[in-house]
Amino acid sequence: MYFNDHLPPHFHAIYGEYNGLFDLNTLEMLEGDLPNRAHKLIQEWAKFHEKELKEMW
Repeated sequence: MYFNDHLPPHFHAIYGEYNGLFDLNTLEMLEGDLPNRAHKLIQEWAKFHEKELKEMW
C-alpha cells in the first residue's frame, strides 16, 4: 500500500515480473497482468488479512 495514493483504496501486489492492483473493498484486481495462480493466492491472502488491510486506510 502507498499512503495518500489515488482512490479507490487499494494495494499493489508484485509477483516476479508481474503486477496487480487490488481494490480493498472487493479484493478484485483492478489492473494488472498477474497469472491466475498468483491472482488466486493474493486474493486468499487478502481475505485472510482483510481486517488489517481495512484498518490501514
